[in-house]
Amino acid sequence: MRDAAVGLTVLGALLGLGCLSAHQHESNQTQSERKAAQRKRNQPHIVFILIDDQGFNDIGYHNPTIKTPTLDKLAAEGVKLENYYVQPICTPSRSQLLTGRYQIHTGLQHSIIRPSQPSCLPSHMDTLPERLREAGYSTHMVGKWHLGFYRKACLPTRKGFDSFFGSLTGSVDYYSYGSCDGPGVCGYDLHDDEEVAWGQEGKYSTTLFTQRARKILESHDPNGRPLFLLLSLQAVHTPLQPPKSYIYPYRDMANVARRKFAAMVSTVDEAVRNVTYALRKYGYYRNSVMIYSTDNGAQPFTGGSNWPLRGRKGTYWEGGVRGVAFVHSPLLKRRKRVSKDLLHITDWFPTLVGLAGGNISQSRGLDGFDVWPTISEGRESPRREILHNIDPLHKSSKAKSLWDTTVQAAIRVGDWKLLTGDPGHGDWVPPQMLPTLPGRWWNLERSSLLPSKSAAHKNIWLFNISGDPYERHDLADQRPDVVQQLLARLAYYNQTAVPVYFPPDDPRADPSRHDGAWVPWADEEQDEEGKYRGVYKKSKNSKKKKKKKKCRLCKLRSFFLKLNTGMMSNRI
Repeated sequence: MRDAAVGLTVLGALLGLGCLSAHQHESNQTQSERKAAQRKRNQPHIVFILIDDQGFNDIGYHNPTIKTPTLDKLAAEGVKLENYYVQPICTPSRSQLLTGRYQIHTGLQHSIIRPSQPSCLPSHMDTLPERLREAGYSTHMVGKWHLGFYRKACLPTRKGFDSFFGSLTGSVDYYSYGSCDGPGVCGYDLHDDEEVAWGQEGKYSTTLFTQRARKILESHDPNGRPLFLLLSLQAVHTPLQPPKSYIYPYRDMANVARRKFAAMVSTVDEAVRNVTYALRKYGYYRNSVMIYSTDNGAQPFTGGSNWPLRGRKGTYWEGGVRGVAFVHSPLLKRRKRVSKDLLHITDWFPTLVGLAGGNISQSRGLDGFDVWPTISEGRESPRREILHNIDPLHKSSKAKSLWDTTVQAAIRVGDWKLLTGDPGHGDWVPPQMLPTLPGRWWNLERSSLLPSKSAAHKNIWLFNISGDPYERHDLADQRPDVVQQLLARLAYYNQTAVPVYFPPDDPRADPSRHDGAWVPWADEEQDEEGKYRGVYKKSKNSKKKKKKKKCRLCKLRSFFLKLNTGMMSNRI
């Protein structure tokens, strides 16, 4: 009996320990669930609105003649980013937003990805929506992609987005959704996920994209999964096609292109007003972060304006790379202010992943910084420099020194900015006076005007951007010490660069082979990246054609050179 009693006592003790262990496990599980729930509550909804080709002078709070009451109000209540940089053309900016890496690290150093090129974001590189989805987000994209689509693995839905509605190429007609890659190579470009969205002709794209964004907000539960929405409007990129009702408020503008462009900015303002209203109506607003950013500077020849900044879209002058941007959110700790801290479009990747409670430890080689404390609290930015780009295809010699100064490159370190090679057309273009457009968008997108003869031999420019944001005083000769320091930084970055990937056009891309639409054309098994491994050599005939195209713009170059001389002499 005594042994039985002892046995029962031991059994009871063991059962007690088992119950205690089970209780502790249950307690730990409950605690883990609580932490997960708390983290979920702290994850904000993120709405990123990306505008195409909006210049520094194309928003109301920089230029009162542009009517953007919604944007002005949201910016005034949030944080205006007045020392914020993007890339000078579409594809590079979009690639850096989604990867957090400079284009020297993605192989996209040269130009845009044209519709017929077998190129896209590197297959091995993670993206912002992928990291947000891992953190529990529902991810959606509406609007312009322009990051390649030659095979299905390149599509937005294969790069981290749960859904996609928009265009894959760089420029489409706002009503017909036709897109051309040069004369005669045209097709329909509107897609819903991975299918062609036929039958939408006649609907204005800015309105159509906004409606889809509102539909996403309406159908998603804001109290369930957090939401990431990238609304990438094609506006205000060419072709200039605003609805007539938006033109009337700008009827006093003499230049037709400028009038239409301003009207298209107003369509953007209305789109943002509708999205903001939907955020409030469907319960997102109090726990949301809205980011507004252009992708590059404006193209003055098609109605845009970067005044008083120097240069235009496609150049490394401030007019091409200093972007319009602001952040609006009830979660900002210090609102209603202007931030002059140095920020760059690559910073959004680590900033938004960090804000979402995600993990960037696996995202190796990021060039961006987490700048949320800078934006929200006004802390000093961790960023000290920006590599604007190094494009080895833009060079005219084989000089061997610390740095080949004929290579097109630009870098900002602290207050200093250095440019080498051909930085692009560098005039200070005032509000437009051109009666007609000088050429088709694909020529303006790919090339820049020739530099003036007097500056043809010059390969180095140095500016103190903080003291001279309009780049009027070149200090390269006075400060050779600074020039050498920045050339050394370019050489350092160049050691980390991957080869440029800029393959030739693929005839299989022609929409006439695909029922008249732009769609992926290469087999998934084909290794196009391995096939080309770099750039192709252009034929002599293509070089001759290119020279002829440039010559068409010679008169414009002369016109703006004389205009600038007159402005400077009159101290305007």
